[in-house]
Amino acid sequence: MSVKDLKGINSKIIQGGLNRTQFREQSESIFLTSGFMYDSAEQAEAIFKGDEKGFQYTRYANPTIDTFEKRFALIDGSESCFATSSGMAAVFASLMCQLQAGDHVVSATALFGSCREIIKNIIIKYGIEVSFVDGKNINNWKKEIKSNTKIFFFETPSNPCLELIDIKAVCDLAKENNIKVIVDNVFASPVLQKPSMFGADIIVYSGTKHIDGQGRTMGGAILCSEQFREEILKPFLRHTGPCISPFNAWVLSKGLETIELRVIEQSKTTEKVVDFLSKHNKIQSINYPFIKSHPQYELAKKQQKMGGNVLSCYIKGNKKEAFNFLNNLKMINICNNLGDTKSLVIHPSTTTHRLLTDEERINQNIRDNLIRLSVGLENFEDIKNDLDQALIAI
Repeated sequence: MSVKDLKGINSKIIQGGLNRTQFREQSESIFLTSGFMYDSAEQAEAIFKGDEKGFQYTRYANPTIDTFEKRFALIDGSESCFATSSGMAAVFASLMCQLQAGDHVVSATALFGSCREIIKNIIIKYGIEVSFVDGKNINNWKKEIKSNTKIFFFETPSNPCLELIDIKAVCDLAKENNIKVIVDNVFASPVLQKPSMFGADIIVYSGTKHIDGQGRTMGGAILCSEQFREEILKPFLRHTGPCISPFNAWVLSKGLETIELRVIEQSKTTEKVVDFLSKHNKIQSINYPFIKSHPQYELAKKQQKMGGNVLSCYIKGNKKEAFNFLNNLKMINICNNLGDTKSLVIHPSTTTHRLLTDEERINQNIRDNLIRLSVGLENFEDIKNDLDQALIAI
């Protein structure tokens, strides 16, 4: 039975992309090699020319990396995948592989700090024009379109306030104007949201989050069409070199085998945590897509399978009270990662989004009393009890 014949996504992930050696190993092999040998000079020439299939150099491709890429494409629902050294390498490469001086990018304002830094302060050094919009309103995207607009970029849900963007509406508008859409799908993960189903051209991920999900390694991925990968993305990545190591690709590939089980279980627990916090007298309000008070609740239900394992909330008080809450936690760790088996919490305005100006933070509702919580796989009662005692101690 081939992978194509399998019905379940877990079956496809676990059995997909296998490249067993003659030793018939159970767990996929790690090909820790920089280069590959050729039987003859003629074969080397043929492989470099593309007349014969074969691996040349790990910066170009590697059997272990190939397994991860094929598995990830299966779960994401995209035609093809290219692995990178980190999520930020994926974001930068997805932009720069198709931009040149004089082009224009429209981006949603609500972004992860490093993504905003790339778009606001780095790509403009290459003569690229940038416009930021409130991405929630489709008319804002429409107003910014110019004859040189090449890319729409956004994340949904956004980090850290979980604002949503209507993926289909933005993609439909982009296609009418020959614009490529890049979606950062880190918060939802490919388990809960598949932007390609709504028309997205390119989807970027940080493998460090739900894909690994256990705080072990760095990595990233760009999902796209086979044509885009071969004609535009691959030449850029091959020569600029942000390749993932075979070992990291192996770790991420093994992480994919349990990603659906982990993310769904974490999301179930998060719904309970949201319900608990929404009734707590020390909480001012909560940002979470699947809570009915979220202004885009109906859009969330349309785009996402579940609400995810990340929420943010405003502690009653200010920075002092937020810090007191964080410092009084006993089980939940202060850490800027997310999508981990361990529950993790962070204060965005002083960490992940500290490079934003005061005005930018206010505009994105990133206030000093905001905390972001990534719910792990611990038992709900233990998570609840830790949150409760830390809130009471403020």
